[in-house]
Formats: sequence, C-alpha cells, structure tokens
Amino acid sequence: MSAAFEQKLEWLSNQGHAPLLKGILHGIEKEGLRVDLQGQLAETDHPVALGSALTHSHITTDYSEALLEFITPVFKQSGEALDFLTDLHHFTYTKLNGELIWSASMPCHLPDESAIPVARFGSSNVGTLKSVYREGLNYRYGKMMQTIAGIHYNFSLPEALWPEYQKFCNNNDRLQDFRSAAYFTLIRNFRRYSWLLLYLFGASPVLSASFMAGKQHDLEELDKDTLYLPYATSLRMSDLGYSNKAQASLNICFNHLATYAESLHQAINTPYGAYEEIGVKVNGSYRQLNTNILQIENEYYSDIRPKRVTHSGEKPLHALKERGVEYIEVRNTDINPMLPLGIDQTQSDFIDLFLITCLLADDSEISDCECERINDNHDLVVTRGREPGLKLQRKDDEIELIQWGYELLEKIQLTANMMDTVDGSTRYSDSITAQRAKLDNPALTPSAQVLAALQQNGISYEQFVLQQSAKHRDTLLGHQLSEQGSQYLAQQAVESVQEQTEIEASDTQDFDQYLAEYLAG
Repeated sequence: MSAAFEQKLEWLSNQGHAPLLKGILHGIEKEGLRVDLQGQLAETDHPVALGSALTHSHITTDYSEALLEFITPVFKQSGEALDFLTDLHHFTYTKLNGELIWSASMPCHLPDESAIPVARFGSSNVGTLKSVYREGLNYRYGKMMQTIAGIHYNFSLPEALWPEYQKFCNNNDRLQDFRSAAYFTLIRNFRRYSWLLLYLFGASPVLSASFMAGKQHDLEELDKDTLYLPYATSLRMSDLGYSNKAQASLNICFNHLATYAESLHQAINTPYGAYEEIGVKVNGSYRQLNTNILQIENEYYSDIRPKRVTHSGEKPLHALKERGVEYIEVRNTDINPMLPLGIDQTQSDFIDLFLITCLLADDSEISDCECERINDNHDLVVTRGREPGLKLQRKDDEIELIQWGYELLEKIQLTANMMDTVDGSTRYSDSITAQRAKLDNPALTPSAQVLAALQQNGISYEQFVLQQSAKHRDTLLGHQLSEQGSQYLAQQAVESVQEQTEIEASDTQDFDQYLAEYLAG
C-alpha cells in the first residue's frame, strides 16, 4: 500500500470529511440449512408461516428448498443489521416446528444427491425461471456444492462522500464513472489481500465425510464421519466439491467495469460443449436455462461482486452498465459455528476497516501474472493457512503470511484510528487488537477453535455442529423480539404469499415464450 493511502486518510481527517463515513451503508445476507433434530437435512417444504420464498423481502431460500436465506434491509450501522438478523432468526425459529438452522458453512450429513430438494418458487414464470436455473446448477456442478452456506456482507460508501473524493483525486469523469472506478479499486485490493480475511475468519477446516462420498480428494480422516486438513482455514472457499473448468477460463480480475461487464456478457452468450451435451429441454422438462458458460450473471462464482439495485425485470449486468456500481458484496465469509449469528460486531467492524483501506489503497491494475499469484495465495491460505512458516507470493518474492498480516494490520490500524475519532470510541482499534491476537497465536482463529473442539471432545463434525445449532437456537429464542418487529415480519409473510398469488394469476404467456424473451432481453 502506497503513501497515497496515508495522504487520503490525512485528507479525510484534516478536511472534515471523515464524519461522512458514519453514513456507510451495510446489509447482511446469511444462508443456513434447515435440519431435523438428528442433524439430517430437512425434507419439509419451506414453512408457509415464513411466507413466500419468491416474494418475501427478508426470508427466502437459496439453492435448496431446505437452504434458508435471511436478508436484512440496508442500515447505516452494522449493529442494526446484526440486530435485524437476530430478529429474523428468532422469528423463523418460532415457525420451524422443531427443526434447527445448521450453524456452519459446510453442510450436515447429506443423503444421495437425488434426495436434496431443489427450491420451489411456485407456478409463475418468474418462479419457474428460478427453479430451472437451480436445476441447471445441479446438472453443471452437482447438488452437493449448492448446499454450502455462507454470509454475504454488503457495503457502500455514503453518496455525500463521492463528490468530495472526486475533487481530491482531481478527476473530471462523470461522478457515476468515478464511483464505479473507485469501487473497482476496492475490489482489486480486496482480491490482493482477502487471504487475510480467510486466515482471520475462516471457520470451515472440517466437513462431513458424506460431502465427499465417491469423490477423489486429499483430505485427512479425523474420524469415520469427518474429513479435514490440519491447517485449513476455509474449505468452503476451496475447490472441493466441484470442478469448474468453464468458469476458470473467464479469468476475470476486475480492472474495469467495462471489461468486467463485457467478460460476463460474453460468458452468458457463449455456448459450452459440456453444457450443450446436457441439453436445455429434454422430454418436456427443462434441465437448464441455456447451454452457455453462464446461464445468468449470478452463476459466476466470485469472492466479491460489484452490485447495483435493479429495476423490476432488469438484469443485473444491464443495471451495472447503465448506472454504475452502487455497492459491493463480500462473499468469502464463513458462518462461524461458535457464534449465534455466525458473525459478530467485532468481525463486522474489521470488515468495514478492511474495505475502506482497500478503497483508499493503491489503484494499480491487476496483471495476468499477479492474477495467478492472487489465486495461488488464496488456494494456499484456504487449505494451509495456519501452517507454521507458510509463505505467500508478494510481487517477485515470498513473504511469511504472519509477517505480511502484521504489515497489513499496521495500515488498517491507521483507518481504525480515523474511524475511532469519528465514532468517539475505541471499537475499531479493538477489532484490530482482536485480529492481531490471531496472528500472534493461530489457535485463536475460528478454524483452529472448531478443529480443537472436535479433537478435545472426541466428536464428529456433524455432532459438533448439531450441538452448536441447538445451543444457538436457545440463545436466539431467548432474544426479545419487539411486538412491532414481530408484527412486521408476520405481515411480510402474509403479504408475500398474496403477492405470489397475484403474480401467478397475472401470467399471460407460457414459460417457453417467457424464457425466450428473458434471454433475448
């Protein structure tokens, strides 16, 4: 990170712009499998009392009918997003009829893939589109991979900051273009340094042996039901469970919005031989939306995405190209089974600091060579991140992960000092202190704690997460949901069902025609 980073911090502080950072916007999306009290994947439908998975603003499903997804509104304070996430858990637990929410990223014991139910969204064309897309993921990658859960952290700078920052940078582009370019600077630096987040917060060093049934792998056996790697941080973020040769060929390193959008556009419109063999509509049933490298934009797997809220019926890529980047979505966050929500305030504060630092750091582009180094470092950290003396590649040299981590925390500490001044507290510096302790002692990392809990108690991964899930259920049910909050979520459930009914009643064309128009749009 260059001297320009410190100059930007000084400008923010000395010119009185730092208080604008109080307006940072946050949103959290969290997935979680429904399981029965024995830790088996729930075979029940998405509970009617939770509303419609198609139209509910805050409670939906992801790939599987059993994979819940909670979505908070956007808040200025990350703590408010965490509070709302707590409310969603509490409300949901009052409707689950004895089921649990699996409190880890890697799934519970899984039956044969054919027994994993794909999410159902009703009979409307838009609902059918969602289901067919998920069938496509099944045919392309298998169902096992789609049962992995995570936390997505949405982040954006306040609009009032952008004109001031543009003046400081002596930039004369359209404000929209300047903002998009700045977010892509953040994304590039995130990709350079996100290995640190994987080390500090990775919480999936182990998994159920059922997840790898019939597949070749290099994992070690902890017991007959549990596979692991001794120094892994986040097997969720490794390539276990699927082979994605088609997407690997895209090689998107996020230098510009225009090139990013063009790469995705090309992938969405380029046929891929292996997917052509699958077919689209076979014996009257859809297997996928199309035979291209990507069915739609969301199929592209990345640890961070540029995002823009879309208009009704608008495709995400069109929204990005027309109106620029509005916020970024961090996607590499494991669910920490030690925490009731899988994430806490200290982690959220550190992620904020990390992202602000990435935004203000060096804006150099990523070369093909550096892109390879980034990918290699990522692979090393997810599988061997806590290995003593592990070295990563930095430019043309190697550096020990721990040393590089300390250097990055020194820079992030400067951001924390500014944020503490704005907040009138020490919470941001405290979050740095908590992460520095993990560099001092890798046993404090979530991945090490999870592994230690299994080894010390002589239990399997499935037993451990089942115990944690029941414990967290009790904690979350003990949370006091306000009458207003309870009424709001109950009303959302009722209204979402009504909205789905209205959508289904208003369809005037068959799905074949609807899909053709959607893909052509």
